[in-house]
Amino acid sequence: MGNKRGNFFTITCIFIGMMLSTQMVNAQNLIKGKKIFETRCLVCHQADGGGVPNMNPPLDGSTAVNGKDIARMVKIIKNGLDERVAIDGMYYNNAMIAMPDLTAENIADVLSYIRNSWSNKAGLVSLAQVNGALVKNKSNKK
Repeated sequence: MGNKRGNFFTITCIFIGMMLSTQMVNAQNLIKGKKIFETRCLVCHQADGGGVPNMNPPLDGSTAVNGKDIARMVKIIKNGLDERVAIDGMYYNNAMIAMPDLTAENIADVLSYIRNSWSNKAGLVSLAQVNGALVKNKSNKK
């Protein structure tokens, strides 16, 4: 009987350790994402994620940010966007520059930060999701 308790305790400790490790990694990714946002995105999308009316769309509360189309966000970050876009009933005209120098990890970090900042609670973006989107976007160009 004592051995079962010991095994349960060991397994519980391992599980808690893995959970804490995952939380620390996630927190680190959000810190990296915040730094990228502050150096690359803040000027246009503002510190509060509110954007600039009729020019740069808000990131806070945006259905485009909180939605499931990660591939579209990856494509916009990597390739930029130079077209009038409608988001949540408003139109935005300012072009977004391409950021081809950002790695897949950088993109996952900044998207995770954006999707979990201000009022957003959309969840993290994994490196696998970004890599999949990059492959998908590359094959769509051909």
